Amino acid sequence: MLTFFEALLHADDEPIVICNMEHSIVFMNATAMERYAKRGGKELVGKSIFDCHNAHSKEIILSVVEKFLQTPDLTKVYTYTKNWDGEDTDVYMVALRDTANKMIGYYEKHESRIHERERL
Repeated sequence: MLTFFEALLHADDEPIVICNMEHSIVFMNATAMERYAKRGGKELVGKSIFDCHNAHSKEIILSVVEKFLQTPDLTKVYTYTKNWDGEDTDVYMVALRDTANKMIGYYEKHESRIHERERL
């Protein structure tokens, strides 16, 4: 059974990949598992984020994590824009912090630049 917060993350139509400070993937929402199916999808949970990123991406991730550690009030950093299936998507890294503002992990957040296609 899903927890309330897992259900919330799975409801997002953009990929969400959450890592701990050891750079292990601790959670992927359904969209992320589907998008990364070619790279192992569900099997990526528990593995290093670096198993599915190239050397340049690893440098970016490590650099952003270092910025987060040095700047406790910094929570979100733009990393790049990617074209997924013909749609531009901005990709960010977001710091996860505990109540003492200590960094406990991070996640990759995608924000699609397409307008909503369906309306009520």
